[in-house]
This record gives sequence, structure tokens and C-alpha cells, in this order.
Amino acid sequence: MIQAFGLTSNPRKELPPAVDDVSFEARAGRVTALLGASGAGKTTALRLMLGLQQGRGLTYFRGRPLHRIAHPSREVGVLLGDVPGHPARTVRGHLRMLCAAAGVPVSRADEVLESAGLQNLRDERLGTLSRGMDRRLGLACALVPDPHTLVLDDPAGALSAQDARRLHGALRAHAAQGGTVLFSTADPKEAARSADHVVTLERGRVVADQEAAEFSRTRLRPRVAVRSPYAARLAALVTKEARTARRSVEVVREGGNRLAVYGSTCADIGETAFRHGILVHQLADEVGDMGPGAGGIPAARQQERRAADADRAQDAETSGTPRPSPATEEDAAADTAGDPDGSAPGTVLHRAPGPRQALAPGDRPGPPGPSGPPGPPGPSGPPGPPGSPGPSAPDAAPPRAPRHSSSLIPGSATARDTDATLPPPISVRSAPSPLRPLRYELRRAAGVRTGFVTGAVVLLVSAVTAVILARVGHTPQPRLLAAWPRELPLPPAALGAGLLGALAFGDEFRHPALAADRGTVPRRMGLLTAKLLVSAATALLLAALTVGCDAELLRLFYGPELAEVPADWPALSAGWLGLVVGCAWSGVLAAGVFRSTTAGLAAVVAVPVVVVPLVQKVWTGPSVRTAAGFPMRVREVLLTQWPFGGERYVAEILRLIAQPVSGAMTLSLTALLCAYLLTTLRSRV
Repeated sequence: MIQAFGLTSNPRKELPPAVDDVSFEARAGRVTALLGASGAGKTTALRLMLGLQQGRGLTYFRGRPLHRIAHPSREVGVLLGDVPGHPARTVRGHLRMLCAAAGVPVSRADEVLESAGLQNLRDERLGTLSRGMDRRLGLACALVPDPHTLVLDDPAGALSAQDARRLHGALRAHAAQGGTVLFSTADPKEAARSADHVVTLERGRVVADQEAAEFSRTRLRPRVAVRSPYAARLAALVTKEARTARRSVEVVREGGNRLAVYGSTCADIGETAFRHGILVHQLADEVGDMGPGAGGIPAARQQERRAADADRAQDAETSGTPRPSPATEEDAAADTAGDPDGSAPGTVLHRAPGPRQALAPGDRPGPPGPSGPPGPPGPSGPPGPPGSPGPSAPDAAPPRAPRHSSSLIPGSATARDTDATLPPPISVRSAPSPLRPLRYELRRAAGVRTGFVTGAVVLLVSAVTAVILARVGHTPQPRLLAAWPRELPLPPAALGAGLLGALAFGDEFRHPALAADRGTVPRRMGLLTAKLLVSAATALLLAALTVGCDAELLRLFYGPELAEVPADWPALSAGWLGLVVGCAWSGVLAAGVFRSTTAGLAAVVAVPVVVVPLVQKVWTGPSVRTAAGFPMRVREVLLTQWPFGGERYVAEILRLIAQPVSGAMTLSLTALLCAYLLTTLRSRV
């Protein structure tokens, strides 16, 4: 279950906080709706619960705060807004990357794709998906690690009425198997129709916390839905008879041949139609909106639905799968009659509160069986003994039943005839492995073309620069092979490595695929280690390719003299590789500290431009004592003989570090690493 206590956002200048002291519970085995108009604070409350926004308050997921859970993605599946992925990444690549982050087999990606009905879009880029397909993919991403809890922000906001019913059916199936579902919505009819419990927010405060049946009875208005080809004439007659009888009756034209009559009954309207010989196609009791001021909510939802209709047409052209057209009034009535859990748009069915069991196809409802085992104890205390009522009795959740692979939001005729179910559960979960962040980072880096394009540009610029420097002359051979003119602070390979390192963390903040799993800042030492390893390997490969390509071009253009290997190549190679790797690590750490790719690249450029002059000034400034001969004195201290001449390599490393550029790079890396560790510890407090 979810327990939220005193959620309060930080105030915005003179304005009051968007969320002020919000507390509620979402129990396991039930669907809870967070209802409120636009600006009521629904999204802010969800972000505060997940630690994605600064504020006050506590939120427990099955008795533990999110930052105390070892694998948050396996506990909470999140859908907030659009899919938080790089627009150039493919649908299948994004899901496989999330599988690596969650530590589940990559075959899970194909299972979820099949369940969501996105097989034909697996090679499409995220940036080309329509709003409706994006919502499907978002729910599929949330279900990849098979979480116990689902937290969704307006999941049906851009779906048609039929697809929205299918999505809520999938949420109902997840709750029936023992999970917890919390979703936000601005439509009161959707909340009453799809949820067991409704928490209403208004101006950032909880104004109602009710069961769905009580919410429908107290906060919604009963009405009579009428459909007739003579709707205008019938509306005039009903209004005239109500005025004559001095009764308060309100007739609302809902477009076409539909009427909504408040303050009357089916019997009265039926008698009026019979007396005047008016044909009636539908006459049913429904539940309408929440009194004055609520008319804008259905209008906004209708606008979203119209946009979704256009998206579905685009999806049909892209995927080749026929999508259902917007349901007509007769089709909606037929769907309502054939779908016991659905209703026509605008209809709210009264349901008894409490968790519901999902019936497999072909099963018949029978007598209620024993209740499932109680959920894990929360902060309120452990569960009581079996058979005795206790405070944890309402939290008892049905067991997680085996799932059958079907469609989350089916679109074909065959899928529409089946119940909405979920992807199969993960039967075997791998133990925590140190290679899991490394797999994720490799899939993240190789999933987009940015790294390959950057490497190609670096090789091209380096080759052209080396040829031009050789043409001009007066450039030492080591700088010629590295394509590093004296006028530039860094060679192209070092800048490219720094850019790739900055992108390693910059993409995490620009496209936060790990936001739900890592909080506001993805600060895990395993993830940092993986990024440092991958960026170092990329930098070494880029440095080697750059020198090799430059040497071959110089040999081709000017002969073998300029491509000869220098005599002191071990020290030069160590310095060159150390410079490129140091730039890559500076980009990684700076982007992780400042949460921006631009800041990471700026930190890389600042090392030779700002830090090196300061180090040179301190190193060569007037002093009584100098550090001259430091490497030799260290060698004298190391009295033991190293095998294979290891003391020589130690002396070379110390000599490189003692240089101004290497000292500045070491100083910068140390400062950035300390800043990263400090912010990591602060985020965990």
C-alpha cells in the first residue's frame, strides 16, 4: 500500500504552495484515483511522493520510503507525462535499456511489446510516436520490472473512450492480482467509473477521501440519459411540463440526438415521450458531473479525445494495424451492453467498494473464497493473528495470480473480445549483479547515434588539422600526431571525449529514463562506476583511432618521416591517454554535479583555460621551498625493487602528474569527485 503523510511543496515566491499538507492512503488490491481540476496539485503530489520534487512530507511504499528500497523500479512503476526517453532511441531499444537497468532478462522487452500491441512499432523512434502510442509505451515501460505499485499521471488523457476503458481494465487486473494502483485524473466520471477509492484535491488540499460509491452518491449528480431522433422537441416538452408543475428540472443538450436531464426520472420522461408520440432510443439512469464549474472538465477531455482520434489515424498508417474509429452512439451502447466493466461515455456505474478478483476467460463467478494473505506490515504495525480482525485487515491483498499475455490496450477485433490482462510475471529474477549498471550504460550509449557521429566528426577534424599543421610546419611530431596546435587549449580527441562523457550524465537529466528508479538525481555509485568505465573505454578507443588515422594520413601525404614513432613513445602515450581519459571523466563528473551536458563540457574546457594557469602560477611562483625533484625522491623512498622494472613506470607516472596540465587535471577530477560524493550523501539524508 501507499501511505502519504503531510506532502507539502516548496512555496513559489508570494504564491501559496501547490500542495499543502496532503495525506491519504492507497491500499493494495484496489485502484485509487487522485481527482482534481487543472492546477489542483495532482502532478505535484505524485512527484513529491516519488522524490522527483523538493518539498516536505513522507511517503511509504509497503512500509518503506522510496530511497530506502534497494530496487525502486521493481517496487513502483511510474508514468508521468510522456515517455522519458531519448527521441532518437527505438521503442525496442528503450525497453531493452530499461530491462538492463531493472536487472531483468531482455526477453521481457518483447513480452511487454506484445502485451501492449506495439510489435509493429518496435523499430520506430520515440520522437515519432503519437500521443496515444506514447501512453501505451509509457504503461509498458512501467510494467517492465513487474512492479507491485503503479503510479500514473492521467494515463487515459489522450485515449479514446474505448481505449481508456481497456487501459483501466489493465489497471483493474493489476489490482486484482494484489498490486496497488494510484492514478490521477481531472474527470470525476472517470474516477467514479474506474476506481475503488477517490481522493479529491482542490487548491492543493484534500477536500474529500471517499469510497467510489460514496463519491458518486455525494459529489456527483444523478441524471437521465436520453437518446432520441427528436431530441430538441422532447427537450422543449420536458422543460415546459416541469415549468408547469413547478419542478426544478434541467435539460442539457449533449450534441446530436443526446439529452441529459437533471432532476427527473426515467418514468416521467418516458411518459412525456409516450403521450406526444416521440420515439426514444435510450432512456437510462446515469451519474453526471459535479455541479457548477465542472463543465470545463468534460470539454477538455473531449478535446483530448478528438486529438487522440487524429493520432490513431496516424498510428494506423505507421503500424499497418487497423485502429477502431471513434465510436458512434449506437456502437457505444453496444459496447456497454457487451462489456460488463465498461459503460458508454459519460456513464458511471456504482460499484461496491473493496478489492475485486479478476475472472479468467471461461470462469464463472462463484461463492467468495477466503481472503488472501495480508500484505507486508506497514508503519501502523504488524498484522494480527489469522482470523482476528486487526488494523491490517483492509490492507489484505489478493495473491498475485499468474498472468496471461494479452493486450494492455487492444485495438484489433479479436483483442477487444478478450479481457484486459497484463504481461506474464517475471518468474526468475536475477540476483543483484555489479554488471547490471554496466549493461545499462552500454545499451544507453549504443542506443543512439550521437556517440558514433561525435567520433566520426572528431576523426575528420583531427585528420584535417594534422594535414594542415604538417603543411604549415613548426609543429613537434607528438603534437602533429595528436592534431593539437599550440593555439588550442585541447586537441579534438580530448574535446570529443569530454563531450561524450558529459552526454553520459547529461542525457540522464534531459531524458530521465531512470527518474522513477533513482529519484531527482541518478546518484548511485554503481551507475557512476559504469559511466566512468564506459567513458574511459570510449576515450581510449577514440585516442587510439585518432593517432592511427593521423599517422596514416601523414604517411600518405608527406611520406613516412612524419609518421615515425617517437623515441619516448611510452611516456608520450601515457600522457596522451591520460589527458583524453581525464577529459572524459571530467565531463562525466561535472555533468553529474551540475545536471547539464553544457556544464560538463564547460568544465572540460575550463581545465586548460582556467585551472592550468592557476597551477602554473602556484608551481613556478616565488617560494622558499620547491617541489623540484619530487619524482626522484619518491623513487628513493621506494627502496624495494619492483618486478619487471615497475619503479620506472611509477617514476614516469609521478613525473607526468607533476606537470602543470596533469596536475590541473588531477586537481579538477578530485574536486569534481568530492562534489559528486557530497551531493550523493546529501540526497540520501
